[in-house]
Amino acid sequence: MRKGSSSMNDMVGLLGKGTEFDGKMVFEGTVRIDGKFKGEVFTKGVLMIGESAVVHAEVEADTIIVRGEVHGNLKATKKIEIRGDGKLYGNIITGSLIVEEGVLFEGSCQMNSKNKNDVVSLDPKNNKILEGV
Repeated sequence: MRKGSSSMNDMVGLLGKGTEFDGKMVFEGTVRIDGKFKGEVFTKGVLMIGESAVVHAEVEADTIIVRGEVHGNLKATKKIEIRGDGKLYGNIITGSLIVEEGVLFEGSCQMNSKNKNDVVSLDPKNNKILEGV
């Protein structure tokens, strides 16, 4: 993330490289994890998972950016981004998904369409859209 961006300006916490935390994290704004985290995360803000992070958690946020390793289910009201060498082992529910080439994603994805009653689901075995979901 670039310095000066609104997410960086809203930074309210950092779990730095070499740190470990088990528990429940609730916050508003932006939090970046570069260490090890196990538990749950609930936010109306942005969760950034850095390159050195290893996260075992269930996450609900507005926006989730994954560059490290995540084991758990992610739910984002706005978007989920999996970037760089990011690894995600879990299921996704989101309105928007960005996946860069080279990432690892093992799980299923449900994308909420503009009509909240319509849901699109991606079959993780063949990356095809499942009908009637």
